Amino acid sequence: MPKPLKKIRKYARRAKLAIDTERIARQRHRAIRADTVFYESFAGNGVLCNPEAIFRYLLEHPDFSHLTHVWSISDPAAIRSFREEFGDHPRVDFARTGGGKYWKALSTSGYVINNATFPPAFGKREGQVYLNTWHGTPLKRMGFDMPGGAKQTTNTLRNFLMADYLLAANPFMADDMYENAYRLRNVYGGEIVEEGYPRIDRQFLDETQAAAVRARLEAAGLAVGEKRIVLFAPTWRGGSFSRPEADLDELSRQTRQMQQALGDDTVVLLKTHQVVHRLAAGSPELQRVLVPNSIAANPLLGLASALVTDYSSIFFDYLATGRPIVFFAPDAEGYSDERGTYFSPGELPGPVLNDATAAGEAVRGLLHGEPHARYREWADRFAPHEDGAATRRVVDVVFRGARDGYRVRPASRDGKRRLLLFLGGMRSNGITSSALNLLGRLDYERYDVTALIPNIKSDDTRANQKLIDPRVRLIARLGGMNGSKALQLGRRMRDLAEAPPLPGESRLHGNLWRDEWQRVLGSATFDWVGELSGYNPFWANLLLSSPDAPRAIWLHSEMALDRMRTVNGRRPMERDLGHVFSRYRAYDFLVSVSPQLTALNRAELAEYAPAERFTTVRNFPSPSMIPGEQHDLFELLEAGEAPPAWMLELRDPARRTKWFITVGRLSPEKNHARLIRAFAGVHERDPAARLLIVGGGPLEGAIQGQIERAGLGDAAFLAGRRHMPVALLSAADCFVLSSDYEGQPMVLLEAALCDLPIVSTSFASASGALPGETIRLVEQGDAALRDGMLAYLAGEVPPSHLDFDAYVAEVTGELERVLEAEPEGRRSDPRRTALR
Repeated sequence: MPKPLKKIRKYARRAKLAIDTERIARQRHRAIRADTVFYESFAGNGVLCNPEAIFRYLLEHPDFSHLTHVWSISDPAAIRSFREEFGDHPRVDFARTGGGKYWKALSTSGYVINNATFPPAFGKREGQVYLNTWHGTPLKRMGFDMPGGAKQTTNTLRNFLMADYLLAANPFMADDMYENAYRLRNVYGGEIVEEGYPRIDRQFLDETQAAAVRARLEAAGLAVGEKRIVLFAPTWRGGSFSRPEADLDELSRQTRQMQQALGDDTVVLLKTHQVVHRLAAGSPELQRVLVPNSIAANPLLGLASALVTDYSSIFFDYLATGRPIVFFAPDAEGYSDERGTYFSPGELPGPVLNDATAAGEAVRGLLHGEPHARYREWADRFAPHEDGAATRRVVDVVFRGARDGYRVRPASRDGKRRLLLFLGGMRSNGITSSALNLLGRLDYERYDVTALIPNIKSDDTRANQKLIDPRVRLIARLGGMNGSKALQLGRRMRDLAEAPPLPGESRLHGNLWRDEWQRVLGSATFDWVGELSGYNPFWANLLLSSPDAPRAIWLHSEMALDRMRTVNGRRPMERDLGHVFSRYRAYDFLVSVSPQLTALNRAELAEYAPAERFTTVRNFPSPSMIPGEQHDLFELLEAGEAPPAWMLELRDPARRTKWFITVGRLSPEKNHARLIRAFAGVHERDPAARLLIVGGGPLEGAIQGQIERAGLGDAAFLAGRRHMPVALLSAADCFVLSSDYEGQPMVLLEAALCDLPIVSTSFASASGALPGETIRLVEQGDAALRDGMLAYLAGEVPPSHLDFDAYVAEVTGELERVLEAEPEGRRSDPRRTALR
């Protein structure tokens, strides 16, 4: 019995865990409470925004008297206010955000409503209805439109894809924000509801309601009396919600200047962004003007005679009042450059000023004059549905199931074939290069492309993430797999079995993997799914839980040999690759990266999949490889980095040295130790020979030590990771590869595109790696590799060539045959549908 399995069973006995998967599955499905509604606004800052408007409507209408309501609240002042108003209500409760009660309510409520995002651990369960209302029409760029948007957007996109309903106040939100900025077009499976914003209903105040808002302001210590109110609502300027930024002294000064310009018959109140409010609440200078978080913004907008803001989406709400808006934006140019806005200052429906006193004077002028020239145009465009009845219409759709006569629609489709590609761990290696090159060659007029990656943390992986084609919809997996310890233990025990079940062959596996797919990708659906890494059993399983589509998995090397690879006396890939092999029977295409590898893998993995599923898609060269293009080596230098001595020598057009170069990860299978021993023999016979090793990896220290011990410190050099090695290839004289095994090394393609002679050890896929037979193949030994390098110095190894356009066209054809194929009979295979 394998040691990991013994360990798990021993743990199970000690914990006395009885795993009755059928019983657990039934309990999970009975646990949803269809008559409970769970609400959260701004990560628990209070009973606020659109969720509040919906909550109050449901609470007041008799046909929803059966519903129980639970609010997520984290702010102590908001909790006190909640208890004062609802403490004795039998159907209203709250849970502290992030606590045990919170997670229980969030995971079991029949309806969940949020104006922002739930945490990464949340996955909408079968039977739940998720309404995401968002919190405003954006002026600032959102989603993938932001600088670094792919990283910033991950959890928001995840929440949107999970939602059954996305609420849009206007066509701009529906089209430009949801479908374009967050790239929901083609893949989102829920519905977009464009019926106005419930919170804006609360701006339509009668005299009694207006008096109540004034009374709440007075109770909070704000001396408003019967004075006219001007609301100053600047946005948040942080780069991350976890790190709010605010210059409180400056806010205080600006508020005073506006007040002085407006006079004693008007009071200026400050309403800060939710993430800044806690900082502002601690400032003594702001206590006289700061509106408490517990007072909702929209009733306050309904009371205000004018609004002063900068980039906050609050002004879109205020358009429904018909009252003046002044834009006070002293950092407009810098903010627009850093974050980006959808509209320039000159397009806005009010004067744009950079001085607080001037902003106050502009408000005073507008209160007694004509509205701004663009005001009506903006109100018609961004507040077309604001008539005080938006809440009823939204409730009709979500809770009453109404459709006829309502503006409810699915996400639009443009007819492109929808691809999902898992890219692997994004470390600097051949698999990452292969994936990036493939993305760079796809036809984005034909394909809608989503790339799935793990949550990236290291500088190296983040640098590679930035190389992903910007047209790709990038989704990172945040958080971990849900499910009790007993369920996860059962899954892992089955995974360690000799033939573990596919996700759809076991109720336990089916539920866990389906729930994880839902947590990560929500309602997203695809026409084709590809696992481009091929080494990780978790991802091989997860992609099999996608909604029914053709699925392909890449085989980057002679996989059976790779599985038995020995490192420091261990076989680190034996168990994981064995598990991946057991998944092959559920994949439609097993894609090797050279014809030779396809033949080897078809023969050696015959017990895992039928022969006809093995196919070939060779690797693409890097998009940066443009035949004939010249590169300066100094382009490789980081900012402030001085060129190393080896670079100066390599760059010298009058040099008399001959440079061998190799490019690849510094890992055992590349066998750089053999290369250095072979080069030592070459250098002994020809002191003008040089060796440049390009790449990074775990063996860097060992390789440098070997170079020093061999006395080659002035002839062999480590160049480190370089994201544009083509410049080094173009400058060198001969490419050398010392690997024990490879897939289809892309560096061979790149060396041929640079017209370099190539000397390589002989491994399974080396023969036929390039058209023609120009590679000098040698046995896998020190002396053979040395003699091959000496043969180049003797003029016996001709340059290799590759017809770039012809090769790319051929590989494109190979890829498209896999992307477009619909394997016969696959839809009748019951194993492809997860059990419910």
